[in-house]
Amino acid sequence: MSCISKLGAIAAAAALIAGSAVAQERIDGRVLVGGAPIAGAEVSAWQAGQDAPRMLAAVRTDENGEFGLGIADGPDAGGVLYLVAEGGEAKTAVGAGSNPAITLMALLEGEAPEQVTINELTTVASAFAAAQFLDGKDVTGYALGLKIASRNVPNFVNLETGGLGPVISDTLNAPRTTTLAKFNTLGILLSGCVKAIPDACDKLFAAATPPDGTVPTDTLQAAQNIARHPWHNAEELFGLVDDFYPVPEGARYRNVSHVPYLFYAPSAWTLSLVYGGGGFFGVGGAALDADGNFWTNNNWLIGSQTTIFKQFGAGVGRFDTDGTPLSPAITGYTGGGLDSPGWGIAFSDDDKVWLTNLIGRTISVLDRKTGAPLSPKGGYDFGGKLGDMQGVIVAPNGDVWTVDNGNSQIVHIPGGDPGKGRILGRTVDGKPEMGTLQVKGPFGIAIDLQNRILITNSSSDTVTRFPADDPGNAEEIKVGFSPHAISIDSQGNAWIGNLVGHPGTSEKLALVKQTIESKLAARKGTESADEISAHMWVNLWEIISEFPGGDISVIRPDGTVLGPFNADGAITGPWGVAIDGNDNVWVASSTSHSITQICGFRTETCPPGMTTGDPITPSEGYVGGLQIVAPIGVDPAGNVWVGNGWDDTKTGFSEDPDEAQSTRFPASTIVVFYGAAKPVITPVVGGQVRLP
Repeated sequence: MSCISKLGAIAAAAALIAGSAVAQERIDGRVLVGGAPIAGAEVSAWQAGQDAPRMLAAVRTDENGEFGLGIADGPDAGGVLYLVAEGGEAKTAVGAGSNPAITLMALLEGEAPEQVTINELTTVASAFAAAQFLDGKDVTGYALGLKIASRNVPNFVNLETGGLGPVISDTLNAPRTTTLAKFNTLGILLSGCVKAIPDACDKLFAAATPPDGTVPTDTLQAAQNIARHPWHNAEELFGLVDDFYPVPEGARYRNVSHVPYLFYAPSAWTLSLVYGGGGFFGVGGAALDADGNFWTNNNWLIGSQTTIFKQFGAGVGRFDTDGTPLSPAITGYTGGGLDSPGWGIAFSDDDKVWLTNLIGRTISVLDRKTGAPLSPKGGYDFGGKLGDMQGVIVAPNGDVWTVDNGNSQIVHIPGGDPGKGRILGRTVDGKPEMGTLQVKGPFGIAIDLQNRILITNSSSDTVTRFPADDPGNAEEIKVGFSPHAISIDSQGNAWIGNLVGHPGTSEKLALVKQTIESKLAARKGTESADEISAHMWVNLWEIISEFPGGDISVIRPDGTVLGPFNADGAITGPWGVAIDGNDNVWVASSTSHSITQICGFRTETCPPGMTTGDPITPSEGYVGGLQIVAPIGVDPAGNVWVGNGWDDTKTGFSEDPDEAQSTRFPASTIVVFYGAAKPVITPVVGGQVRLP
């Protein structure tokens, strides 16, 4: 906006406020940096929505940095309100005059509080929460994404006081991740520019210049660049801490307004928060629903002495868009045959949640709005013919498809009517019962843009693909060994997570196959289904440990296979795979406790010079609060949700665990990386990403 048009908008807003006879919403507040006021800053209130943001009011701060905004024409329904403070003179920089590089922000949740502080911490929190909707000081996006962004700002910062929010400072976050120290460090870096420390703005803007080379001109632009490209110039940004705030001679600490700050350079300036509760424990699969809520299949019950050999099954968790648990504590949602739900979770248009059970060996259905069971007390078991159930999808036409990992078969439920369900690929006395379709330890499932079902065979190195209306016309496509997760991008490419990957030699691959097949054959007829299942999980983990690695394969629509991609070794034991709104790919690596973003086929959305399969994230991926991870998903605000699956595998694989550690096998937390991805529309339907 030009100076003339900007002044005109301010004058118009002031005239509207002065002449309006309707009741006004009033917001009082203050603009600070490092706890000191900024005088003469221009504070404006804006409504964000699908179209260009609309100015509602504007005023200048007094000598104490205080302001009062009267808003006669409040935000439209569904709109999000935010405040911007520009220019002014920081009282810590007396004589420096108005600083044009100052732009601070506070994104407000719901109804505006009566008192608002706009400072460096509200700016960092707002820039990360709304990273994918910000363009300079303009915030634009669809309603649900903006709502999610605004709801998460208070988790980082108290908008009334400008101090720390309740989540970033709680016991799951403050002592267990570097997020608090990174958040504070970013705050003091912005403060260095606001306070007019010599050359601070120039140095900050140089370090916060994104890969395309567009240099920021104010502190808000710098913050949003860091949020969108947290891996870029990470060490250079950290080096500014010493430039701006050297430790005084004879002192131990820097003279800064926020502690703790970082002692060591981060690999990336991501801000992640950790959440728990709602029955979350040892997660298998997870998915985001139409409201952006995060649903989790909790393999095991909180507080139980669960191992691979003795398992206390649990229910399903649901988390609000700000991480608040909505499902019951300890058990999560139960009933309808739920018993240790596995990888499978999917949503249908009639607000049903379809779930698969490992221990229960059934299919369950819940009401999405209430969590109440809709399936029978024992679930749908198809006459006892089901084994360890894993992936499930609801196809665009409403058909439900799910896979039986234990019995190597497929279940097709036309129109979501279990009474019409049929089992495919079932083998009786060594012979196919229906057609020639065969799968080997099927785990993940998706449907592509040509209405073809794709199933990953975790006990092999193939993906089975067939037309949904002609299962007998199946083909096997070779990928890496032990493929699990599968996701379809907007161009119809299938991205596959190979848990073991491509061992270095054909001899090693043959050994992997032989190891699994021989161990399974030795147990058949001598152990129960539960015992065989337990030992198979132990065997799989032993193989992952013995043959470290794992990678990603891509099946093009024409059947061509590309890859493997392993992000220069950052991808290990990949459990979860998700696609973001740029068609870039997110991978949850179980054994390296990290997540990795790699460039997809729309390379114009990747950093300059990158090609398909190149890693965007640093060599170690993104870390922070992650354990042995499993599912991963992107929400409508561009936040990346990751479920921690396991914690103590020594306990988990012991038939006689140490008492003190006997409840520590499963992990109990979710981690959310804010503003890191291009938003998507949820839910994912049939494994296919949906772009806004």
